[in-house]
Amino acid sequence: MKSIEELKKIREQTLKNINLRKEDGGDTTRIVVGMATCGIAAGARPVLAACVDEVSKRSLAHVSVTQTGCIGVCRLEPIVEIFVPGEEKVTYVKMDEEKARRVIHEHIVNHKVVTELTIGANE
Repeated sequence: MKSIEELKKIREQTLKNINLRKEDGGDTTRIVVGMATCGIAAGARPVLAACVDEVSKRSLAHVSVTQTGCIGVCRLEPIVEIFVPGEEKVTYVKMDEEKARRVIHEHIVNHKVVTELTIGANE
């Protein structure tokens, strides 16, 4: 850090990332990543980071990225749940960074569920 302007830019970016992880009102799409020890052990941290990064890069103001504890199906971790207002919850399983970015592109941006990555396809 060499100047006050650089510090301001870091602050703005940090606040922007924090805002991505806050829950909003009823019209916000929520991406929830399971971050219990089972999820973390299976690789949920990079999945969460990829979700935050992708939502930020695409400037998806109506989308929040949050984390939760154990979702309950440890053998299918990392798990990402998508809550779109007025629609049924979609649960994605065995996620990685690439799959998370794909889900945001196809499901969040293009409104098309990536069926082969859902819990129904894996059961």
